Formats: sequence, structure tokens, C-alpha cells
Amino acid sequence: MMERSLLAIVLDGQAARGESVFYTIKFAVLPIAKVFTMCSMGFLMASKYVNILPANCRKILNGLVFSLLLPCLIFSQLGRAITLQKLLDWWYIPVNIIMGTISGSLIGLIVASVIRPPYPYFKFTIIHIGIGNIGNIPLVLIAALCRDESNPFGDPNKCHESGNAYISFGQWVGAIILYTYVFQMLSPPYGETFDSGEEEKLPIQDPVTEEKLPCKATVTKVEKIYTKVSGEDAKPEQVPLIDSKEFKAGFSTTERVISKILFVMQKLKQPPILASVLAIVCGIIPFLKSLILKDDAPFFFFTDSCLILGEAMIPCILLALGGNLVDGPGVGSKRLGLRTMVSIVFARLVLVPPAGLAIVTFADKLGFIPKGDKMFKFVLLLQHSMPTSVLSGAVANLRGCGKEAAAVLFWVHIFAVFSMAGWIVLYLAILF
Repeated sequence: MMERSLLAIVLDGQAARGESVFYTIKFAVLPIAKVFTMCSMGFLMASKYVNILPANCRKILNGLVFSLLLPCLIFSQLGRAITLQKLLDWWYIPVNIIMGTISGSLIGLIVASVIRPPYPYFKFTIIHIGIGNIGNIPLVLIAALCRDESNPFGDPNKCHESGNAYISFGQWVGAIILYTYVFQMLSPPYGETFDSGEEEKLPIQDPVTEEKLPCKATVTKVEKIYTKVSGEDAKPEQVPLIDSKEFKAGFSTTERVISKILFVMQKLKQPPILASVLAIVCGIIPFLKSLILKDDAPFFFFTDSCLILGEAMIPCILLALGGNLVDGPGVGSKRLGLRTMVSIVFARLVLVPPAGLAIVTFADKLGFIPKGDKMFKFVLLLQHSMPTSVLSGAVANLRGCGKEAAAVLFWVHIFAVFSMAGWIVLYLAILF
């Protein structure tokens, strides 16, 4: 009798543990499976066999998501969830994003120092390892996870609202990092471009034909004048139009700082950032919240319209993301090389998340994270486990290395499907 009782207890314990592991894997893999399915549909719609989502349509769809659907989602979810007390309690979310950028960049610096990426992609490698997607992909995962009635975080509506609010609250910090730190780091070497290596290989035109061109005649005069003045045998293309010292002297340090601040302020006038600020203002002021955001508010129809539009953000962005994979990595992969590409993908998806887990665990020990709020901690962990930021590709386009960034984004999002599933399994096992 006693032996049977002990055996029953052991078997029951093993069955419970097996069911718990299956439960954790189920809720970790299901969101990724949903994301993969919707991206596959976008890939199919953009393929040459269907071709109803060509590049122009994807560009318009991305613009619609960025300018309307995402701001509507942020305003409705963040505004309804936030209060003045929560604003004070959530202070660690932007700090976590900054800490993730620092730790990721340090890992990127170590990796770049070891692999020696081709010139001039050293800082490019650091950035694409250090900067993760803190907005779109986490929002997608939270929506897919909370959709299930039996999700580990409880009520689906509360799960969805809290998760989206936590993610949206950090959007403005990510934008500042992108248009200050990332923009500066992705600048090409002084006096060069990322395509300068290819430009040197371009065929030179026939010198007789060049002499007949007006621009060539003008340059020849400049060459003669410069030779007389300087007494040096310099080629005309080596003669700077404005001396660098004179150029720097023309602008004071204060003017340069002011111009950079104005540039950042201009870039911060993005619809998602404006929606975040508006949501915070309306959410922490009781009068505005009762006027617009609450269910019985007289102007709730506006918030409800934003909720409806915000729900369309997830499928639209996944269709566009899947469609973008049709173009493949392009020529950017050849410029970076196999070793650099593999190192960026491996470091971003495998090396950065453990550092983030250590940061969040240490912050929890210090009491920086609200007690008992598992969704809060889950979002913090997700911020360290995402693929490279899509917006870093936009900044790379401004700096002239957009093709290389597109190649990185292609491969890192392909392999992120598998890495994110593994990390979510671990996070859910830690939290529950």
C-alpha cells in the first residue's frame, strides 16, 4: 500500500512536470508560429507567382503602419493604461533600453575587434549587434501571446493592454538613441563613403573625350591656379573646394551643437513618438482621461476608433515584413562577407540576450521592478532578445549603407524565428 502510494506520487510529479514543460513550450512557440505564418503569407503575396504586394505597395503599407496604425495603437493602449503613479513606477523601462544599448554595443565592440570586419564596417557591426527592435516585434509577440484565453499572464484584455503599454512607454527613448548615437556611429569615414571602394573600380573615361567637357576645362584651370599658388603637383580631384580647417572655423562649437539638437528634435516629430507623448499627457491628467480614454467618456468614440485601427497594425506590419524577404539579402551580404554577417547574427541573437537577462535579474534584486508584475519583467527581457532594429536600416539609408543594413535585417529576422522561441521558453520557465 505504501509502495503504491509513493509510486503514485512520483508518477504524478513527473506527469505534472511534463505537463508544465509542454505548457511553457506551447506558449513560447505559438506566438512565433503565428508570426511565421503571417510573414509567410506576406512572402507569398509579394512573390512573382501572386505579385499583389509589390515593392511600391509594401512601401505604402509600411508608411500606413508607421504614420497611422502604430500611433493609434500606442495612443489607445498606453493612454488607457498609464496613470501618474504608474508613470513613476515604470521609470526603469527607458533605463532598461539604455542599458540594453550599452551592453549590446560592448558585445558588438568585442565581436568586431575579434572578427575584424571589412573596412569601413567596424562601427556598422557594433551598431547592428547593439541595437534591437524594442517596438514592432515585441508588440507582435505580445498580441500573439495574449490572444489565447489560457495564456500564463491571465485575462487576455489585461495582458494585451499592459504589454502594449509597457512597450509603447519606451518608444521615445529608442528614437532618441537612433537619431543621436546610431546616426553618429553609422557615419562613413571622413571624406569617404561606404561605396568609395567600388567607385575606385569604375572604368575611367577616355582622356580625349574628358578634355572636351566643360567641367574638365574648368577643373584644368583650377589645377593650374592651384599649382601656381601651392607649388605642388596635385591632381584636381585631390584639391578640396573648401579647406577643412576653414570649414570648421566657419561654424562655432555652439552652432554645431545647436544644429545637432535641432536635427534630433526634427526626427523626434515622428507619429509614434507624438502619440506616446499625447497618450502620457492624456493618461496622467484625470480630466483628460475621463474625457477621452475611459469607456464611459463622452469622446471615447475617438479612442475606440484608434483601438480598431491599432488592431490592424499587427497583420499589416507582418505582411510587409514577409514581403520584404522576397528581395533576399541583395549585394549587401557580399560587401560585409560571410564571417561578418554570421558574427552579427550570432552575437545579436545568442550573445546579447544572456547579458540582458543578467541586467534584468540584477535590477529585480535591487527592487527596480514592480513586485509581482510578471508582464513588466517579461517585456524587459524581450527588449534584450529581439533582432536588429528595423529603424536602424532607415538610419543606415541616410548614411549610405542601406544595402548592407538590408542584408543584416534579412538574415537576422530569418534566424530570429528560432532564437526568440528558445528565449521565450526560458523566460516563461523563469517567471512561472
